[in-house]
Amino acid sequence: MSETPERPLYSVIIPTLDEESEIEPALRSARDALGDRAELIVVDGGSRDRTRSLARGLARVIETRPGRGHQLAAGVAESTGHVLVLLHADTHLDPATESAIAGALVDDATVGGCSLFGVRPVPSRFGKYRLLEAAVNLRTRLFRTATGDQAIFVTRDAYDVVLARSLRGCGRFAILETTARTSRRRWESKGFWKTVALHWLLRAGFAAGVSPRVLARSYSSVSRRR
Repeated sequence: MSETPERPLYSVIIPTLDEESEIEPALRSARDALGDRAELIVVDGGSRDRTRSLARGLARVIETRPGRGHQLAAGVAESTGHVLVLLHADTHLDPATESAIAGALVDDATVGGCSLFGVRPVPSRFGKYRLLEAAVNLRTRLFRTATGDQAIFVTRDAYDVVLARSLRGCGRFAILETTARTSRRRWESKGFWKTVALHWLLRAGFAAGVSPRVLARSYSSVSRRR
């Protein structure tokens, strides 16, 4: 990897939509973990709250139409870093993330990877959230797949919108021994087991060849229901 004063080593890209309660802590976490070796880019899909104004104090803000895939692609197009870090707005990076990514990329065969999954607050030793963490991390180790909850990183040359699948064909997908921690809000607002079941159904649909656009519409429809 190379770095010049004009080209940050890392570009952190965070798609947002009405994330005023989460965006500042997420950006501070990214800055603390990656330091001045990163540019922070927030790609907003039309927030009606203070997301954009809060983010502008800490990051570059791009406005575009909603849709996580489209927002990520727009952020990548505007970024300048050699290593892209794709992050959810409610996910906080482990302080050791930068050194872990740098260590993984020493191996020229590595084109990307992710942190382990965790929730915040950190769950007790026993309970459903600890079970959720174990299940997601087992899936990650077995199938080398991840989501933005796990701070996916990828070299610019290997980037593809269908990230988790394409990376496996491009080179080594490294699993870091760091933990990216995501808010519990998703599971607490919609019901823990209902949310877990929905995510597994969406993954099964994707594996069966259902269009990501159809899956996204389905997820949005279910998420809007009370």
